[in-house]
Amino acid sequence: MNRFFVTLDSAFFDNKIELYGETVNHIKNVLRLRAGEEIIVCDGKKKDFFCRISDIYSEKVVADIFDIRDNRSELETEITLFQGYPKSDKMDFIIQKTVELGVCRIVPVMTKRTIVKLDDKKMDKKTDRYRGIALSAAKQCGRGIVPEVTRPVSLKEAIDMASRLDMCIIPYEEAEGVAYSKKVISEINGKKSLGIFIGPEGGFEEEEVAAVTGMGAEAITLGHRILRTETAGMAVMSVIMFQLEKDV
Repeated sequence: MNRFFVTLDSAFFDNKIELYGETVNHIKNVLRLRAGEEIIVCDGKKKDFFCRISDIYSEKVVADIFDIRDNRSELETEITLFQGYPKSDKMDFIIQKTVELGVCRIVPVMTKRTIVKLDDKKMDKKTDRYRGIALSAAKQCGRGIVPEVTRPVSLKEAIDMASRLDMCIIPYEEAEGVAYSKKVISEINGKKSLGIFIGPEGGFEEEEVAAVTGMGAEAITLGHRILRTETAGMAVMSVIMFQLEKDV
């Protein structure tokens, strides 16, 4: 069943929902849905509305709500990925896959080893693109929210944001062994929020790792292999997802 996200602003009334904007074009011209077909509309706040399309107009689609359910796809811990800004289109891939794995927020971080340089205009354009990728991934995997993608920040700003979270981790090749890392991962259970720091190509510099761990983040190992920046975040998210996932 096709899935769409909307805000609550004037979209819902009685047992009906009205969809506007790009969603109308997607329903009419891309998916070519017709009256009588069923869709899922999520309010972005972990609530799913099961609907049947009743009318399709040039500027809106009207659907009847026949069931409302709590979305069960979200992890209990809200996870923020502080991703060292990579080159090329790697960020597209990182956003898509970590959204599928349950991340709630992605913060691109400009580090000392970041190669890419962005002016404000390019930064805005990139951020809009990243948010579109997050939205598409959230639709595809049945998320109950659309994960946030922020504008790129400095490492100092990222550390300040992370200091307000319940717990943070940073994969680092000099971290203690696997047994210790498994213990750290097990301690995520019960935490309301978690931050994950991933370096860009070449990783973080030692002083950057010291700054992150000095804030209170736990350094962990991902094993004996060296992972690319676009792989490391997914590896951590996969481990955490299985650690936190529960039967519903």
